[in-house]
Amino acid sequence: MQRVAIANPRLSLLPSSFSRIRLRKMSTKPSPVSQKFVSVEGADVHSRSKPDGFRFRLVSYNILAQVYVKSSLFPYSPSPCLRWKARSQAILTVLKNLGADFLCLQEVDEYDGFYKGKMEILGYSGLYIQRSGRKRDGCGIFYKQDRAELVLEEKIDYNDLVNSIEDNKDGSANKDTLEQSNGNRNIQTNPASTNTPENRGDPNDPRVRLKRDCVGILAAFRLKDLSRHLIVVANTYIYWDPKWADVKLAQAKYLLSRLAQFRDLVSEKFDCIPSVIVAGDFNSTPGDKVYQSLVSGDLSSTTPEIECLDELPIPLRSVYASTRGEPSFTNCTPDFTGTLDYIFFCPSSDIKPVGFLELPGSDSEEVVGGLPNYYHPSDHLPIGAEFELDCDKVC
Repeated sequence: MQRVAIANPRLSLLPSSFSRIRLRKMSTKPSPVSQKFVSVEGADVHSRSKPDGFRFRLVSYNILAQVYVKSSLFPYSPSPCLRWKARSQAILTVLKNLGADFLCLQEVDEYDGFYKGKMEILGYSGLYIQRSGRKRDGCGIFYKQDRAELVLEEKIDYNDLVNSIEDNKDGSANKDTLEQSNGNRNIQTNPASTNTPENRGDPNDPRVRLKRDCVGILAAFRLKDLSRHLIVVANTYIYWDPKWADVKLAQAKYLLSRLAQFRDLVSEKFDCIPSVIVAGDFNSTPGDKVYQSLVSGDLSSTTPEIECLDELPIPLRSVYASTRGEPSFTNCTPDFTGTLDYIFFCPSSDIKPVGFLELPGSDSEEVVGGLPNYYHPSDHLPIGAEFELDCDKVC
């Protein structure tokens, strides 16, 4: 039977303000997207059977420091998305909805004035290191208080590389080495990071060149539901400039060396070989020299003027590469769209990734036109992994 639409006379009695209210509701701005964890087996993690071991989730996210957010740098972004009041609440919404046990955040500013207190309300404790020099942002690790206990931490300041330079006669490094490139000259990360650097002196002097004010954090945690086992979490931000591959490689080498030292320290202090996870914004694309150094431990191409420490680098494997393949992008702007963010882990018999955070495709409404926008408050996307520890094999 054909249905005939009949006008409802009662609607004509409604005040005109009702129509305005309805229009306002229809024009409500989109809310931040809540990305989901999916199983490496292809199903939603919540639909999986009972886990075989202890599971925890870790997310890495460059949240875009507010100090770098200017309409002139992000002219394609809706202006309301760039305002601190809106962005800060959107970031909190994203972090809350991710529900991770560990959050490795980069480009964190307003730590003491905003994030520390707000994250405590959400059940997280945090540790933070601000970048050197005049930089106002830094790296932070937040962890669920009811899931983990911090037992040891160290801060990494990559400016310390200057102290490791061999004392050449003329105080300068080999020019050819310093001018090596990783071949990815088209990479453009956060536009705010590409401002002309302040004049610090001769950029061919490694004591100047290596002073890029980048930082990282090493932290060891005891898992409260598996108290006899420890995990080491590293969070870092590597220098952005694609033309300065030698600096990136030197920082990657220093990170791996410090990581090996820290793992040994934790092992000796707590009589336990910890699981190791490394996350961050590495400002390097899959397959370039920095990426290969991290996953292979091959540091032979690193600047020779930087002294090698004796520790062998820890072998690392990318969570995404070993499960579903590296994402097509984690950073999305009109000038550059590509993968710069990673979560690595040290493969062993006691830990394995069982899930990962699903990312949108390049044709998704969420990312068309570039980030940040109403769906994503940063120009980067959060990436994440769910790990499972074998309770019978951990120390």
